[in-house]
Parts: sequence; structure tokens; C-alpha cells
Amino acid sequence: MRCFWLFVLSLFSTAAANLTELTGMFGHIQSPNYPEGYPSDLDVTWNITVPIGFRIKLYFMHFDLEPSYLCEYDYVKVSADEDLLETFCGRERTDTEEIPGREFVLTNSNTMSVTFKTDFSNEERFTGFEAHYTAIDIDECVEKLDEALVCDHFCHNYIGGYYCSCRFSYILHSDNRTCKVECNDNVFTEKSGVISSPDYPNPYPKSTDCLYRIELEEGFTISLEFAEIFDLEDHPDVPCPYDYIKIKAGLSEFGPFCGDKAPDTINTNSSDVLILFHSDDSGDNQGWKVTFKSVGAPCPVVQPPANGTIEPVQDQYSFKDQVQIRCNIGFKFVKGGDEVEAYQIECQKSGTWSSSIPTCKVIDCGTPRLVVDGFVTFHSKANLTLFRSRIEYSCPALYYQMEPELNTTYTCMENGFWVNDELGTDLPTCQPGPF
Repeated sequence: MRCFWLFVLSLFSTAAANLTELTGMFGHIQSPNYPEGYPSDLDVTWNITVPIGFRIKLYFMHFDLEPSYLCEYDYVKVSADEDLLETFCGRERTDTEEIPGREFVLTNSNTMSVTFKTDFSNEERFTGFEAHYTAIDIDECVEKLDEALVCDHFCHNYIGGYYCSCRFSYILHSDNRTCKVECNDNVFTEKSGVISSPDYPNPYPKSTDCLYRIELEEGFTISLEFAEIFDLEDHPDVPCPYDYIKIKAGLSEFGPFCGDKAPDTINTNSSDVLILFHSDDSGDNQGWKVTFKSVGAPCPVVQPPANGTIEPVQDQYSFKDQVQIRCNIGFKFVKGGDEVEAYQIECQKSGTWSSSIPTCKVIDCGTPRLVVDGFVTFHSKANLTLFRSRIEYSCPALYYQMEPELNTTYTCMENGFWVNDELGTDLPTCQPGPF
């Protein structure tokens, strides 16, 4: 029993001795007994590991192994990441044998395995090999060994690694390579405008969620029209699983939209619209642009009042439109007992005007003032006192004379007064004349 366990222990000792772990930034490897002849029946492996961010460079200072067809007898194999990089044997290059010479072996990763295997004989006492390895910095920014780790915008290499940075207005995602934007506080309150994906029509950022809100006063309805260039990452079988745009308006939802065909014009029938844009961590698409417009609730066409005008004159009116109404010269509005020159109404969200249109009432200058010892004569048979009506003052011809001696005709004017061309609103007097 004791002999059995000694045999087992010897097996484990041999196995451990045949595998050597090397972790330095540099080192060297020699065949057993170098530079003397190497033993037969060898199977020795050196596993080399350097820090992440470095690759391994292996080069041979001496190489002398038994020649054989396709390296069937003695050989050195170099592999990395389970891939065979090189197989060396012999002492000179032939059609079926390869020696390292002055060439070096370079890995793409930070690990390498070197295996030296011999057959049952070494009759000519081949001296074996000596090799050196060093850790070589990987310039990830130039070589881009793994496309999944490439920086979105800027890459900065340093010894043993690299880091990413982003253009102005972008921030670095938690994956430390993707550049995204903060776009969740976009509120538009204008009646029209343009919204687009970041950097449109250049590729939009990855791993981004944007929220755009259009908020108008209730009474407006918003319509959306997409630009012809519409390009979001798509899937042939699943509707928009990667990148998409969704629209919410009141209780209605539109989308998701993706692909290269722009959606048709969307009439939201709402004054409050949310546009949600999502992108995943891959793709290189141009994005989208949408023009939004708003239309107010329509109001009936306004007709001017009799003896009045309106401004502006339009074929249609909608919410928030204002109309100013004026009376013609000689007419005034009467509202609440007060006479006003002009009147303004506004189209409301209900589709009705803020007030009915008042009527234009003709100016009435009222009963003319009397002149002491004089008379008033109306030029109209009905004794009208309205705008443009005319009266005339006179004195008894035998006993008085008019002072001053001039035209004593007065006209009812738009200001509501009887006015003479020379005296204005002043009245003439009747003075006793010569007997």
C-alpha cells in the first residue's frame, strides 16, 4: 500500500513539474538541460500571463531541435486563447519544418502557452532552445482588437489600458465607452417648431433615452410632420426592438416607429404631446426630424356691423385670433352706457367669440343751444340732430344784428358737438341794432 501511494505522489509531482506559470512583465524560457542535450519523452508547458492591457512578445535566441517531417518528433508549439499560433522544429527552415529564426511571436491578448514535446530519443544531442518574452503595451485606440469596446467619440491610450471621452454636450455612459446625451428636460411652448434626434442627420448617440414635450394652451391641436430622412435601427421580424420613437398625445399613442420610412403626418388632436426616443448600445443610423405646427379651435367668420369695419378680414379664424371692430365716422359703440371708439373680441378655446358684436349707433349732437333773442332753424324737415345734420342761428332783423357778422351755420360732427367753421362750438350773439 505504501508503494502505491508513493507512486501516486510521484505522478502528481511530475505533472506539477511539467507546468510552469510565469507572471512577470518579462522572462525567459529554456529547454530542460539547456545548453546540453534535452531529455527524451518530454511534455513541458509554460503558461505566461501578463496584466490586462498588454500582449506578449516571444522571441528565440537559440533554437536546435531534431528535424522531422511536419514536426512529428520534437517540437515547440506556441498558442494563445486556445488558438495555435506557431509550431517550430528542426534547425533550419524546410518545406515541412519551420524555425523561429529572428521572427517573433506576438499575441493579441495577455496570455500565452509554450509547449515543448520530445519523442523517445535524442541521439544527436540537439541542444534545445532559449526564448525570451516581454509584455508589450496594446494601443487599443489604434488596434481596436474588440469592436465592442471601441470608444464612441475619443480614445486615449496609456500604458496598460485606455479610456474614452465624449464631445461637448455628451456624457460618458456607465459602460465607459458609449457617449450619450441628457435630453429629458426639453419643453416646447411655441406654436410651431422643429425637434430632432441629437446630431441629426449625423448618427445619434447610443444608449440614450430622450423625452420631448410640446405644451400649448388648451384649445390648440398639434400636428407632426417628419422629414424625409428617417433612419432608425430596425429588425426584419420584431417591431422596433432596438431604436424607436413613440408619441403620446392625450389618450392616444402613435408608434413605435423605426426603419427608413418616415411616418405620415400625425394629427394629434391634442395640445400636449410627448415624443419619446430610445436608442440601444449599437447602430450607426441618422435619426429623425419632425416639424410641429398647431391650429386653434375654429371660430365663426366675423361679419362687420352695419356702419362699421373689422380688422383683420380673414376667411377663417381660430383660437387666440383677435378681431378689432370699429364704427365708421359719425358712429360709436354703446357699451354699458359708455361710448367707445373701437371694440376687440377674441376667439376662445370653445370655438366661440369672447363677446357678441355690438351695433354702431349714429352720433347724436342733441338739441342745439339757444342764442338770447335769437332763433335756431333746422335744415331738415324732421329737425334731426344726428351726425351731419345742419342748423342755422339768426336774429330778428328789425331790432338786432348778429355779432360777428358771418356764416352762422353749424353742423353735427363726429365728436357729438354742433360746430361752426369759424367759431367752432362758440355761439354768435344778437346785439341790439341801430333804430
